[in-house]
Amino acid sequence: MSRVEQLRSRLRLPVIVAPMFLVSGPELVIASCAAGLVGSFPAANARTIDVLDDWMRRITRAVGDAPWALNLVVHPTYNPLFPEQMDLLDDHRPPIVITSLGQPGDVVQRVHAYGGLVFHDVTTLRHAEKAIEAGVDGLILVTAGAGGHCGDLHPFVFVPQIRQHWDGAVLLAGAIGDGAAILASEALGADFAYMGTRFAATQESSAADEYKQLLLGQGAADIVVTDRISGVQAAFMRGSLTRVGLDPDNLPPLRGPRRPDLPDHVKPWRDAWSAGQVVGLIDDIPTVAGLVDRLEHEYQHARDALCRDAGTPQR
Repeated sequence: MSRVEQLRSRLRLPVIVAPMFLVSGPELVIASCAAGLVGSFPAANARTIDVLDDWMRRITRAVGDAPWALNLVVHPTYNPLFPEQMDLLDDHRPPIVITSLGQPGDVVQRVHAYGGLVFHDVTTLRHAEKAIEAGVDGLILVTAGAGGHCGDLHPFVFVPQIRQHWDGAVLLAGAIGDGAAILASEALGADFAYMGTRFAATQESSAADEYKQLLLGQGAADIVVTDRISGVQAAFMRGSLTRVGLDPDNLPPLRGPRRPDLPDHVKPWRDAWSAGQVVGLIDDIPTVAGLVDRLEHEYQHARDALCRDAGTPQR
């Protein structure tokens, strides 16, 4: 059994709860792991190295040997604390490290040395090729419809093209909001569904109450994909832009490469809130445990329906 298969066998559903800036904290990670999924959080959510050290210790103590993930932004321009965050890997040994925005080679060496796995965010085939060359264990295919920093490729194209030359782990991100979509991601060839927005609207999420309420009121048509907020293409809720005085249809142009020209009172992610197109399916704010119960029921119902329609018994 491969390490990917071993990981899948330990989970209730093939789901990794994506790390979300200012949304994912220890409470969401611990609740996700307790419900049988992989919980994760961005190191950047811990504002100091001491806080990050404490969070990782709390999570390890709470989840035991259940798999969880730490997300590291590896590009020094976006993450000046990266060297110090790397030093904590040896102390806490997160089973999975998710890398973003940069070359993951140094992280791969450090994590493989203690037996962990590295999954890397990619939005293009070229990014995927570079990550494979760096020795990652899994590719997170961030497709059209995803929240946060998102890609343009459709999953029906991205997953099969990756599978033509890659037999490592594939995680599919983008507009996965219910159990049927989890099953569909497997049918495409992905090993895991990578779900963020749906878990932002849970009781254990660290998102502000106003953020959660906006998730209930926005639809797919309210998602604005632009590079004029964070400097990199990302998806934001229209309602979060208008609430801070921005016109979603006439955002200020960039001042230079990756340099948004926002008013002083507007900070990306803190004031402009992200979500994926799946926001249109969200109509409540359950506990993580309650949400996972629902996802499992939907997943099993969709699987049963496919087996019934195919006239084959479910195994």
